[in-house]
Parts: sequence; structure tokens; C-alpha cells
Amino acid sequence: MKKLFVLFALLFMFSCGVTVNYDYQKETNFNQYKTYHYFDDMQTGLTELDSKRFFGSLDKALQAKGYTLSETPDFIIDIKATTYQSSQSSSVGVGVGSGGGGVSVGIPVGQGNMSRQIIFDFVDGKTQQLIWQAVSSEPNLPENTPEAREAQFQLVIDKALEGFPPKK
Repeated sequence: MKKLFVLFALLFMFSCGVTVNYDYQKETNFNQYKTYHYFDDMQTGLTELDSKRFFGSLDKALQAKGYTLSETPDFIIDIKATTYQSSQSSSVGVGVGSGGGGVSVGIPVGQGNMSRQIIFDFVDGKTQQLIWQAVSSEPNLPENTPEAREAQFQLVIDKALEGFPPKK
């Protein structure tokens, strides 16, 4: 029971902050795409362990939608992840002055939060044209266990793939 509660708590905590923006070529017939593969020279920005977790979850999600991994793909996927420290939102103000003038300064308190952006680019396998893109943003990345990291990737992937194929 405790493990189930922890899992739900983690999912709730992680789901609150993930946002995804979508863009796509309006004239593209997405029904023609049945197979996928990944770019060979991807520079994902993820660690080797996180890459394995991420692509394992992405494969499962795409296959659940009916797509097949293939050496002759209809579309090719490129992933770019960037982790950055967001600006600090807390500061203490100190001011000195009297009468009509004074000086004040804000002193930052604490550190900014670690955040991550993952860009999903889906490119037509024949024309090499970008056909669909999702940009996910995850504020406040916690330090976590391998299981929690995998759950977070699954959450981001599921949310990103809600928009693929686009509903016209």
C-alpha cells in the first residue's frame, strides 16, 4: 500500500508541472505513417542511462499507438533535451535611506530550480521535412531514483504523444 501511495504521489507531483506545445505541417497526411526509426547521429543531451530509459519508454508508447520500429521508416525521430537552472524566484530586499532618497538591493535566497526541455522532432523519411514537433517543459526536476526518473520520462512521453498524430 505504501509503494502505491508513493507512486501516486510521485505521479501527481511530476504531472503538475509538465507542459507540452505542439506544431505540425497542416497539409501532411499523418495516416500514411506506420513505421519509425531514430536519427543515427542524435545528440540527445541525456545521460546514457537516461537515454536507455527514455527510448525504452518512447518505443513502448509508439508501439501502443500502432507504430512499428523499422530500418526503412516512414518517419524519423530526433530528440534534443536541455537541462538548465531556472532563475531564482526568492530574494530578500534590503534598503537604506531617509527623506527623499535611498538605496535598496535584492539579495537572492537559495538556488534556482533545475528544469528540463525535451524537443521531439518527427521528420518525413522520404522528404526529410519536419512534419511534427512537440516541446515539453518540466520545471523543478528533483533528484530521484531510477524508477522515478523512468516514471517521469513516461509521463513526459505520454503527454507529448497526446498530440501525435494531430487531430485536424
